[in-house]
Amino acid sequence: MIRFLISLIVAIILGGLIGLYMGWVVIPTQYVNSPASSLADRYKDEYTVMVAAGYLKDGDLGGAVDRLRVLGQGNIPAYVQSVTERFISNSRDANDIAYLVALAEGLGRLTPIMQPYAQLHAPGQP
Repeated sequence: MIRFLISLIVAIILGGLIGLYMGWVVIPTQYVNSPASSLADRYKDEYTVMVAAGYLKDGDLGGAVDRLRVLGQGNIPAYVQSVTERFISNSRDANDIAYLVALAEGLGRLTPIMQPYAQLHAPGQP
């Protein structure tokens, strides 16, 4: 039994050392500067909400559009409208919807489905 435990401990230590060597020396992680347009849709949506919250804070519509251009969308106002309507249809967080609605309204894309959320926040005020 003692021989088995010693063999097990030696195997675990040896396996850990080999794993560290392989992970750090032979095949280390390589970080690549991927464009934001390659993000999954979920993360594009989160980024869009963050940009909308920033717009609500500072009221800089041009800056918000510039920040959204990195997502590779051709028509930013239509993209924001689409994300906003999807958030509303999926009953996402009301604050996120209010941020998106404020940005969509700033871009001239306020639709009837967005009307109930339009007065929750005004640009320039948290």
